[in-house]
Amino acid sequence: MKQMGRKHRPYYRIVAIDARQPRDGRVIEELGSYDPMVKNTEERVKLNLERVDYWTSVGAQPSEHVAVLIKKYRKKVQKQATAAPTAPTPTA
Repeated sequence: MKQMGRKHRPYYRIVAIDARQPRDGRVIEELGSYDPMVKNTEERVKLNLERVDYWTSVGAQPSEHVAVLIKKYRKKVQKQATAAPTAPTPTA
């Protein structure tokens, strides 16, 4: 997570970064964002799960906090996919 924002108003970008870079250093790719100040907990995390899956498949390891966010967000996306039944197609 790359820290952004200002004093007393943190904002984080979830990024793919080389382990030798500093925390806020040069990134390879942005994968999403995390805003802990948003009151609605469902909208705090925004992730591109396809890219997260790609980076983990090529050997990238998420930090502890990012791993928790990925797990929660993936569960939320799966729950939404199963909860939204497909609408029947109208016939004329």
